[in-house]
Amino acid sequence: MGPLTVAQSIVFGTLVLTLVLFVWGRWRYDVVSLLALLAVTVAGIVPASEAFTGFGHPAVVTVAAVLVVSRGLMNSGLVDLIAGVVSRVGDQPTVQVAALTGVVAVASAFMNNVGALALLMPVAIRVALKSKNSPSLLLMPLAFGSLLGGLITMIGTPPNIIIATFRAENDGAPFRMFDFTPVGAGVALVGAFFITLVGWRLIPLREGQASREAMFHIEDYLTEVRLPDDSKMVGKALRNLEQITDAEVAVLGLVRGQQRVLAPSSFETLRSGDILIVEADSDALKALIDAARLELVGSKDLGEEALKSDEVSVVEAIVKPDSLMVGRTARALQLRWRYGVNLLAVARQGARLKERLGMIRFQIGDVLLLQGRADTIQAALSTLGCLPLAGRDVRLGQPRRVVLAVGVFGLALAAAAAGLLPVQVAFSSGAVVMVLAGLLSLREAYESIDWPVIVLLGAMIPVGYALETTGGAELIAGKLLGIAGHLPAAATLAVVLVGTMLLSNVVNNAAAAVVMAPIGISIARGLEASLDPFLMAVAVGASCAFLTPIGHQSNTLVLGPGGYRFGDYWWMGLPLSCLVAALAVPLILYFWPLEMGTP
Repeated sequence: MGPLTVAQSIVFGTLVLTLVLFVWGRWRYDVVSLLALLAVTVAGIVPASEAFTGFGHPAVVTVAAVLVVSRGLMNSGLVDLIAGVVSRVGDQPTVQVAALTGVVAVASAFMNNVGALALLMPVAIRVALKSKNSPSLLLMPLAFGSLLGGLITMIGTPPNIIIATFRAENDGAPFRMFDFTPVGAGVALVGAFFITLVGWRLIPLREGQASREAMFHIEDYLTEVRLPDDSKMVGKALRNLEQITDAEVAVLGLVRGQQRVLAPSSFETLRSGDILIVEADSDALKALIDAARLELVGSKDLGEEALKSDEVSVVEAIVKPDSLMVGRTARALQLRWRYGVNLLAVARQGARLKERLGMIRFQIGDVLLLQGRADTIQAALSTLGCLPLAGRDVRLGQPRRVVLAVGVFGLALAAAAAGLLPVQVAFSSGAVVMVLAGLLSLREAYESIDWPVIVLLGAMIPVGYALETTGGAELIAGKLLGIAGHLPAAATLAVVLVGTMLLSNVVNNAAAAVVMAPIGISIARGLEASLDPFLMAVAVGASCAFLTPIGHQSNTLVLGPGGYRFGDYWWMGLPLSCLVAALAVPLILYFWPLEMGTP
């Protein structure tokens, strides 16, 4: 095999650097993928006229449409009805795990798996609290169940949609809606049984997360102070009080006579005799009292209940992977002034952080305790990119909306499955009908689209094609075939599946599919075998990231609420990964034989 061409060297260098940046995580994956696209375009490998054609690719359109349709199903209350049934399971962990894993797997087969997980996470936490168990026993099985469910249909997860389009471009026709089902359902069913009977017992039990009070100890930081007549803050705005010292202090409530105002306006004028509910540690409190000439009020039992009312809510929320908070501080974000919320506490891996709140640099999976007006806090969380853990109203008693949503979804599904419409057209039509029918607003439709994933796909698809057109994929395939030359073709298939699985544990699963699909196609051609089993192997491997919290958003979202550590995922994830590989390869070979032309 000859030396690398200049084009191959550029593509390989770009991909290696891209993967390193994905793993490093300093820059978000959509930014990294755009840099990769620009690199191969500036180098002349991807023509400038075709650089952004990936954003109109059927896979990208389908992913966006499926996300909108998923939001319509959520708004209808269908999943809430199911979640309400699940919340009434007994106190036995095995039964709880079985119910939650089964429901999230079925839901994830037909809607965005992160969305299904988000709806069921509060249910899992509520079930754990009710049975006095740690949520760590339920949240990882829930996340893994959402990944397994995505294997079942073409719309279950972005890698399946990507693989379907690769097949269309290389073999003339895409995989159909339920072509993934024989292999995916078999793997999901056995995987769910393993999680239910054995897997959850392998998860390290993490304490200290069984309740909000146990995690945040908010009462330890709440104090009441009074403004005496000689306080220098009398007649001044509340914002002046919070700026009088560099100490970390938040004013969460104001008591004036018989009136109690929670989350008071920053422009509220302070009066003599006002009592303020403040959150501060002992040093910050002393600095505030000295600077503003305040008086400590007699000791009272202050807790979270003192901070909320019918108009003001206190909620827990998780920092999502695409949140604008990641890598930034509360002070830089100006949470109170811009978004109308007070940050009360931050927990990471099940324990409250002791640092000054304004200086904490947020990470994916952090659990935040926030106070804000009940009528605006949900909108603020959506804008910030946070997932509320509780306090979400269950949408019940709307049978017409449920029937309408299921009907629209069913028609889109049937049209795509029967080949009457291309999948991207079928689900785009379903999304438009749901908006016109009032199942979701235009704003909700745009908000439901995971734009970083859309940008990732739109940018990485041309990079994946560059790997193929420069001969890079064929080169890698040749190397792998040389190593596995004396192995049966089934073993080579297993290498592709396991290799994709390992890659998916450190980079976004959609990116793993884009990179590995051309390599799988080249290996199939080198073996003069059918493309289908190798594409199926890539699809399964890309969606089975069970070893790390960073391989998939579902894993990341349960990291904080479950109190897990990075290495906890191996305990259940490694045997589950081995089981998936051992089962998926024979299933793929049975339903998708290696011989050319055998369906």
